Amino acid sequence: MTPLRATLLFVKPSFVIVGLGNPGSSYTETRHNLGFKAVDLLKEKFGEGEWEDRQKFLSLVSEGKIGDSPVLFVKPQTFMNRSGEAIRKITDFFKLDAGTQLLIINDDIDLPAGEIRVRKSGGPGTHNGLKSVVEQIGESFARLRIGLGAPLKGEDLAAWVLSVPPEEERRVLLRAVESVIKPVEEFVG
Repeated sequence: MTPLRATLLFVKPSFVIVGLGNPGSSYTETRHNLGFKAVDLLKEKFGEGEWEDRQKFLSLVSEGKIGDSPVLFVKPQTFMNRSGEAIRKITDFFKLDAGTQLLIINDDIDLPAGEIRVRKSGGPGTHNGLKSVVEQIGESFARLRIGLGAPLKGEDLAAWVLSVPPEEERRVLLRAVESVIKPVEEFVG
């Protein structure tokens, strides 16, 4: 006999928490993958299963609970510049109100390294992943930004965000990732 909960997505999530990043091992430790790192941490703390590849969402997904609220953790597999395509599929499928049920976690060069900030809506700034999301679903969604600081003057921005930071900077960024738990609980709460 097949168990009742044989597949993921048995319960409609009350909230969807998306970490932005790039798939593949060559990107795992880069600055641009802080969103993936944050959602990995949240899944470890609040998740109830493993990551599952859901092609209909173009994403890896995992269910969890924060308090009494069912949550879906998401890592789009579209690469950063097309993140909005995956998020659109999820918001449409679950008929989510992006303004109240969606939280995007991403890196941000406009914040000092290690600082985090939550905004309820707004433009994408210089972040190509957020630009893709805004193109697909508009600006009305919450985002939790993890500061990278800016590259040195004259340094290529794309190369810098896609590079692995030195050890001291990595420690600062990982502490910032660890500090997302409380604001995420407040968002869901």
